[in-house]
Amino acid sequence: MSDNVFFDRELSWLSFNQRVLQEAKDPTVPLYEQIKFLAIYSSNLDEFFRVRVASLRSLLDLKNKSQKSLPFKPERLLKKIKEAVNIQQEEFGKIYRDRIIPGLSKENIFLVKETEISSEQTEFIKNYFSDQVIPYVQPTLLDKNKISTFLHNRAIYLAVRLKTKKKSPAGKSKIQRFKYALVEIPADRLGRFVTLPSDNEKHFVIFLDDIIRLNLPALLPGYQVESCYSIKLTRDAEMYIDDEFTGDLLSKIKKGLSKRKSGTPSRFLYDKEMPNDFLKFLQDTLQLNKDDLIFGGRYHNFNDFFSFPKFNKPSLEYESMLPHICKTLDGVISIFESMKEKDILLSFPYQSYGYIIKFLEEAADDVNVKSIKITLYRIANDSLVIRSLVKAAENGKEVTAFVEVKARFDEETNFNSADTLEKAGVKVHFSFPGLKVHSKLCLVEKTEKGKLKHYLYLSTGNFNEKTSRVYADYGFFTANQEMGKEVKGLFNYLERKSDNAKFKHLLVAPFNLRNSLIELIDNEIKLAEEGKTSGITLKLNSLEDRKMIKKLYEASQAGVKIKLIIRGICCLVPGTEKLSENVEAISIVDRFLEHSRVYIFHNNGDIKYFLSSADWMKRNLSRRIEAAFPIYDAELKKQIQRMIDIQLNDNIRARIINDTQDNQYKENGEVKKIRSQYDTYSLLNGSN
Repeated sequence: MSDNVFFDRELSWLSFNQRVLQEAKDPTVPLYEQIKFLAIYSSNLDEFFRVRVASLRSLLDLKNKSQKSLPFKPERLLKKIKEAVNIQQEEFGKIYRDRIIPGLSKENIFLVKETEISSEQTEFIKNYFSDQVIPYVQPTLLDKNKISTFLHNRAIYLAVRLKTKKKSPAGKSKIQRFKYALVEIPADRLGRFVTLPSDNEKHFVIFLDDIIRLNLPALLPGYQVESCYSIKLTRDAEMYIDDEFTGDLLSKIKKGLSKRKSGTPSRFLYDKEMPNDFLKFLQDTLQLNKDDLIFGGRYHNFNDFFSFPKFNKPSLEYESMLPHICKTLDGVISIFESMKEKDILLSFPYQSYGYIIKFLEEAADDVNVKSIKITLYRIANDSLVIRSLVKAAENGKEVTAFVEVKARFDEETNFNSADTLEKAGVKVHFSFPGLKVHSKLCLVEKTEKGKLKHYLYLSTGNFNEKTSRVYADYGFFTANQEMGKEVKGLFNYLERKSDNAKFKHLLVAPFNLRNSLIELIDNEIKLAEEGKTSGITLKLNSLEDRKMIKKLYEASQAGVKIKLIIRGICCLVPGTEKLSENVEAISIVDRFLEHSRVYIFHNNGDIKYFLSSADWMKRNLSRRIEAAFPIYDAELKKQIQRMIDIQLNDNIRARIINDTQDNQYKENGEVKKIRSQYDTYSLLNGSN
């Protein structure tokens, strides 16, 4: 099968980030939420360059023979990436200039430049600069003959061109010369935005960048400021440890964290108004490659807009959606007793995450609970989950936590949490070299009538009460003892107690997940060929694994109807004649981050449902510990199907994934308007 039947992973991801940008320009999205989507777009793109582009750039160093063995040409792909990003950056700037700034002005919020301030504000800025800013700024003069300047990763700088005078021979006029300087913006210490003196009706905000621009003459005495432009350098953040199988993994991670600040440049962002000779000077002085250069606007690091001042204007944000109760669990004395009666499904953020904390607290206090085992991938700061585990250990329970220290950009938080747990007596296990533990599992073992019983909480999302407010995920409570034994066997494997993990109910990578999924698809192919009812519905963050995509193509060709809900990367090309004409794919981007993974196989009417932590990417199916867990309860199956049907019929926030990746919205015409996240919230009002 040729490579042209697959979308490129990186370009597909950029198409996803374009969908985020679409939210920022949607007039039905409240203004502060539009600003937030610009911040999300910026943060996403920054990580993309730090990790993905940096990895691609490293391939350019391979010898020609090695490059030819790749399924793509790195140089050509990097060019396409740069072209796509440049187009998006233009659109980003237009949204900011033509929608955000005028929108704020209509609300009497004025984001002013240094040239737009009053005399009173000028005096305030002068005092603020001398009192607050001066201690944190130190200009650095540049000299391209003495290359020693180092730009910190992701920091914003003002690149300043200065005029000076050079003495000339007697009788001749003085010759004007340029000098160059850099000034780092201390946003990490002072914040990016400063609120200026205002009256009750009007609010004025200024970038910290512009406060420094205004005071450059005081910062650089003896020079005349000729011009000033914002720049930012993004460095390689990948640590290339996923496939290492030797050495002390913990020390490698910690060493890699320190290297993040000094990694290889992957993107130099500059104000596109900067003159070419100025840019060339910076390129030479900072030893940048031309492929590092990406133009932007006057301001960078738009992820700082997460902290833009609110001025008590709730109408500019989404209306609050307070989590619904779960009837089965609300007000009960014991979650364990409820689990004995029936399996329980929760859907976040539509229902409260407090039930998970209550489950852990009950386990910590119950004298009959003997042990708690849990996997931790991304943990909240000041985590209630960690507090509950500490409490359990202090109460004499045997608590075991498997902490994944390769959770990108959350390593430090995870290390700190691990330290807290270890000090409390929790047995902490760390990552396997070459494997990430991405599954979300908790096993509580409790003695009842002299026998050890298993209670499980399994989830598609992290043990993180803060992200549960914005990530759409499933959480599942069950007292199924056979599943409990399998989860215990997996923990034995993680604790290096046994290599003999076997699974009948759970689908676990890298053991049986891939092969089981292939068998399930093959069964649908067989049913279709026999003229029986078949079908596959998948909800994933990413679909990238080529073996699995080929198997889906095979199913499509056999007549299996396939419906996909893919939030991010989708390397499968839907709707291609004689290949994927039976595949329909959509992507939903809305106020909450769609994060759950759902696998549904029609199985001639005896439908099989699985919830999972695993995307269909090579890394998830081959190089991670992942788990997909079956749903057996008939009522819960109906609930999942109703929610999936709502998403499949979304005609407000669903985009069609087609062969052009142009993110067309799904048309609603005259039919009922369905916005799946809001309709799901309504569906779950008082459910279970």
